Amino acid sequence: MKLIVLGMLHERDMHPYEISLVMKDRNMTHYTKLQIGSLYYAIDQMAKDGEIEVVEVIRSKNRPDKTVYRITDQGRAMFQQLLLGKFKEIEPIYHPMYGALSFAKYGDAEELAAILEQRIYEMRHQVNFYYTLYEDHRGTVPLGGLHLMIGLYEHAKTELNWLQRLHADVKNNRLGELGSLDLGEEE
Repeated sequence: MKLIVLGMLHERDMHPYEISLVMKDRNMTHYTKLQIGSLYYAIDQMAKDGEIEVVEVIRSKNRPDKTVYRITDQGRAMFQQLLLGKFKEIEPIYHPMYGALSFAKYGDAEELAAILEQRIYEMRHQVNFYYTLYEDHRGTVPLGGLHLMIGLYEHAKTELNWLQRLHADVKNNRLGELGSLDLGEEE
């Protein structure tokens, strides 16, 4: 959350609610957890740590006050540290189904197939959504944002292909068999 807030404040001074609106507008909920409470907590902590500072407080009769923040030099340094750290970070992939796959041969094949059919259906929609998201933003967002969108699209396509192969083996009751899978071309 800290990286995102500092990154947003690189663009312009904002109040927390505006930051949450920009996050939603950019569909950041598809690749980061957005909890408005944690956003406000993160902003409070960054202000205490001197990474951001208050620019102004907008007062309104009918609404709560809006505190507008800007990034400080210390915040810029923290942003660089966080950004570079994320590029260096290598996370293993944990999929909710991985733990179950070792034992799937003991499961009810018809029920597993039905669940996989639903997941495939949903994943097709996700692939289409990410493709449309990319197409709608070509030429209007920096290349870093487009790489993000293409990454989401390509990950979703890979997941869809994997689910389709798995579904075929479940339908053919092959999960308990020894053998190999066609991985396609390797780079």
